[in-house]
Amino acid sequence: MRLSHQCLLFSMCLVAPSAFAAQATMNITNDWGQGAQAEIVVLNDDPVPLSDWTVEFDLDAEITQIWNGNIVSHTGSHYVVGPAGYNGTVGVDGQVSIGFLTTPGGLSAVPVTVQGDGGGSSSSSSSSSSSSSSSSSSSSSSSSSSSSSSSSSSSSSSSSSSSSSGGDYLGYETSGFITVDQFGYLPDSEKVAVLRDPQLGYDSAGEYVPDSDIRVVDLDSGEVVYTAQASAWNGGATGDNSGDRVWHLDFSAVTAPGEYILADAQSELRSPAFRIGADIYRPVLEQAVRTFYYQRAGFAKQSPYADARWADGASHLGTSQDPEATLYSDADNANTQRDLRGGWFDAGDYNKYTNWHADYLIALLHSYRENPAVWSDDFNIPESGNGIPDLLDEVIWGMDWLVRMQEDNGSVLSVMDLSHASPPSSASGPSTYGPATTAASYTSAAAFALGSHIFGQIAGLESYAADLRDRAEAAWQWAQANPAVTFYNADNGVAAGEQEVDDYGRFAKSLIAAVQLYGATGAAEYRDYVEANYQDAHLMLWSWASIWEAEIQHALLYYSSLDGVSGEVASAIRSTYETAMNGDANWPAVTGDIDAYRASIPEYTWGSNRSHSHQGNLYLDQQLFNAGGPGTAEARDAALRHLNYLHGVNPRGQVYLSNMGEFGAEHSVDSFYHTWFADGSPLWDSVGESSYGPAPGFLVGGPNPSYDWDACCPGSCGSPENNALCGVAPPEPPYGQPAQKSFLDFNTSWPLNSWAVTENHNAYQVAYIRLLSKFVPADSE
Repeated sequence: MRLSHQCLLFSMCLVAPSAFAAQATMNITNDWGQGAQAEIVVLNDDPVPLSDWTVEFDLDAEITQIWNGNIVSHTGSHYVVGPAGYNGTVGVDGQVSIGFLTTPGGLSAVPVTVQGDGGGSSSSSSSSSSSSSSSSSSSSSSSSSSSSSSSSSSSSSSSSSSSSSGGDYLGYETSGFITVDQFGYLPDSEKVAVLRDPQLGYDSAGEYVPDSDIRVVDLDSGEVVYTAQASAWNGGATGDNSGDRVWHLDFSAVTAPGEYILADAQSELRSPAFRIGADIYRPVLEQAVRTFYYQRAGFAKQSPYADARWADGASHLGTSQDPEATLYSDADNANTQRDLRGGWFDAGDYNKYTNWHADYLIALLHSYRENPAVWSDDFNIPESGNGIPDLLDEVIWGMDWLVRMQEDNGSVLSVMDLSHASPPSSASGPSTYGPATTAASYTSAAAFALGSHIFGQIAGLESYAADLRDRAEAAWQWAQANPAVTFYNADNGVAAGEQEVDDYGRFAKSLIAAVQLYGATGAAEYRDYVEANYQDAHLMLWSWASIWEAEIQHALLYYSSLDGVSGEVASAIRSTYETAMNGDANWPAVTGDIDAYRASIPEYTWGSNRSHSHQGNLYLDQQLFNAGGPGTAEARDAALRHLNYLHGVNPRGQVYLSNMGEFGAEHSVDSFYHTWFADGSPLWDSVGESSYGPAPGFLVGGPNPSYDWDACCPGSCGSPENNALCGVAPPEPPYGQPAQKSFLDFNTSWPLNSWAVTENHNAYQVAYIRLLSKFVPADSE
């Protein structure tokens, strides 16, 4: 995490010592007995930058996790810690904050010695400690209500480089008016910040007009390395989705790796800090993937794999739970018992839905297939170090549950209803399941088939792959013989979300299954099915490439790349996709610059953050499968705009991942709807208000302009006590806002129904992971 000049992340500010040299101070920021969290702040009081620095200290505990630094050596109780790579130089009057976790707890702060190249190469400071009831990983919120008296408006896009320094840029207020990707930018990518003057919505009282020159400041040296003039978007119009008047600031010319801010000298405002580097998104990807580990049902989350703040025992393994699950309509009949342990909690609820779960497996498998060099074996899950990429280990965990859901006749059970509590291990109610369906069987056939194809290429997994292939064919055969078996689980009181599909939905699933089966087996039966039916897919019927049909579109493009496919069919798929991408919602939205925040989606609905991930993937798929388009660079830039939006280039200046303060975000999601991280929980409710907040890396649903409190509010919720839960009016935001401002960090359940805005969902997560992984370099080990 970063510590700003104003001590934004901690309640105690550190005063730089008067010694004419670098100093370091350790603080214990949280201690829960079994573990502790601490930070070391290195302050450079020299008149020259401090480089090649290390800190040394003796600590009677094991460091289990560290950020913004690396352990250089550890002998006995003596530690030597160096920089993380992007903070190897500490500028004049600059500072670096290193955070770490230990086991056990019960720590006291100890003296820390600094070594490095600079005017004062070595010094020691007395240690200080502070205890806190809340984790120091709190993300600091950007101020979006600051105002500027600037009367200078710039519309020119010209820019000039500069090496001048001067001005206390770190002393400027971090402003929500200057939005950047808070994790950073790739050196060779476009880099465009959005500066905002809110006109409509909850923050419309704020005012900001940018200075004629915005400065790009290197945080290590304190120097201005570039200046640029902001260009007014759409002639100064107010964006329909955002309610903001904005300016775009292009600083793509800055390519040197390092840590930077944007500074407005006239208003004395600055952006959150961000990095430029090839590896900026790798830590983010690791956390995004690790959310599946925290979502595992029936698996203990324990140190060293689980962060001690989110440790928990195995859930749903008791009497009448997952290993003894029974049919929902005959729950007392022991003959209906099935061992259905494992899998992942689907979202903020703990239920497990076969249709959706199989789709997650397919998306994760394609994420691996499309960029295998990214997926290393060191994501710190229990299977790390076994010689298999950790993403595939996580897929195996999810696949094993799908195997248990398959019946002897090849059909696949549709859904599981699990009990809920916080933490998950305290859930004690029974588990039930729904019957097999056609859709569940088709979707499972596709997942089994793709799994057999991928795992068949991994040494030691050949027999596992062969079993999956047999299961895929058995599921296909059952579904073909039973084409219209449905089960509407929500109507039958099983689980929460409704996963059943209509006739077209089953058709699309059959087509996806046939594609994956052909890819796995090369059998003519499956090729013939695809080529006899592909023209009835909406992509082909309507020349429509849509965020709403990402799975079937991707399957058809994948099919066009397989050996043995009719050249005519492959060409028809690719050319139709090219035509569809020239539709208004896709490339014309990019070239026409129709969205003030540069990341256009057709509409904002429940789960808009998934829509942004899917939209980014549409552009990348066009290049991946040689389906036309402007070019590789253009596709990557178009896709990156959606990552930039999710990472902070939005009207809220917010990273839409949970609790990412330790990984570079200054304003990430503080709380979201999840049964584990429940409203009112003293441990996990909120980053800012409870001990730890939710676990990091969960992509939340995002702005939803259709949000409203429950239909029973304000006066028909069954009792005066229930009515009182509604409040006086729906919370604003998210209610009654421009689309992109229809968001609030909250996790209340009924009747305020925060799940429509903030709930996570594995469908959001896999779309985001697939997009993000395309911008992470190959593993270097």
